[in-house]
Amino acid sequence: MDNKSKIRTVCILPQFLFLFFLLSEAKSNPLKPQAFESFNVSYIQNLASTCSYTVIITTSCSSNRYTRDQISIAFGDVYGNQIYAPRLDDPSTRTFEQCSSDTFEIHGPCAYQICYAYLYRTGPDGWKPESVKIYGYDSRAVTFYYNTFVPSDIWYGFNLCHSSSSVHSQSRHRWSISVILGFVLSAIIIL
Repeated sequence: MDNKSKIRTVCILPQFLFLFFLLSEAKSNPLKPQAFESFNVSYIQNLASTCSYTVIITTSCSSNRYTRDQISIAFGDVYGNQIYAPRLDDPSTRTFEQCSSDTFEIHGPCAYQICYAYLYRTGPDGWKPESVKIYGYDSRAVTFYYNTFVPSDIWYGFNLCHSSSSVHSQSRHRWSISVILGFVLSAIIIL
């Protein structure tokens, strides 16, 4: 292998590794809702101060045309501040119809950055939310993308309270391995 080929290989290899790293990161961190069997709404705090939250729930166009199911939501922050709304559904107002968005004002303990949200559905119809967007008093808006049918009689959703730090450290670890691998491969090719 002549020097020009070696230099070209050394220049292209880090770009290839970076692209490989980005693609593997995209595949390794799919955020999908999970069932949370041990979730307990009795833990909800009863504090003197209350805050208002705006929750926008968008029902998927591939959901049932409408649902008569009872829908509840619980969400909160990493510090244990939980907000719970036992009944969001109201069939008389056509709540949770297919291809629609419903906005709710929910009051509860003042929380910091909302990092988890769970939905609870009970009933025979079934329901497929597309997303849940929560605007809080002391936090930026956060959106949880469901795009799947919520199973009956179980809390179902996302808990991202501790995942951002672990995902960040995993990303840093993978990036470090990619850089070291790039240097080793470059050294082998040059030799």
